[in-house]
Order: sequence, then structure tokens, then C-alpha cells
Amino acid sequence: MKALAFLAGILFISTAAPVLAQTATPDASRYGPYPTNYKEIVMKWLNTQLVDAGSARIEWNGDPKPADLGKNGEHLYGYVVYFKVNARNRFGAYTGMQNHGALIRNGEVVKGLRLGY
Repeated sequence: MKALAFLAGILFISTAAPVLAQTATPDASRYGPYPTNYKEIVMKWLNTQLVDAGSARIEWNGDPKPADLGKNGEHLYGYVVYFKVNARNRFGAYTGMQNHGALIRNGEVVKGLRLGY
């Protein structure tokens, strides 16, 4: 009985492996190169967006994923990454964690997403 279960497991793994190995890689000509340094790219962009970027506390919500954020038939391709930011406002008080996102293409943020508003 154990041998039958073992063979069934081997059969399942051997049929599932090719399916898992065929995950399509995004088209670099469409999305741009994968941003392996996405945290650095987003931090550089946040330095231009926040009042007190040095106070920012960031929680990353996963790795960048290919996306098309265009509207009305227009395409805006890149890699979207989601994160939460808690930074000081003009009064010096922390705002609390707020959801945000950024669309990255060719090493720069091409669109910011303010999800918490």
C-alpha cells in the first residue's frame, strides 16, 4: 500500500513539474527589465514625494509584479509594487500606515498609486 501511495506521489510530481516550470516570463520590451532594486527605486521616488522622507517607515507587501495600469485603451506597462508608509507630515506628527503603490519601468517610478485615500 505504501508503494502504491509512493508511486502515485511520483506520478503527480512528474506531471505537475512541467506545468510549474512553464510560468511565462514577462516581455521585457513591454514591461521593461525586472526591477531587482525596486526598494531603492521607490525610496528615491519617495524622497521627492514626502515632506520628511527621512522619517518614513515602510512595509513592503511582496515583490513587483507585471501590470498594465493604463486606462481607456491606453497602455501603461511596468512592474507594480505595493507598500505601506508611515511618515511625518508638515506638523511633525506621524500619519499612520497608509497603503501606496508604484509602477516601475526602466528603473524609475512612472506612476504612483495612493491606495489609502
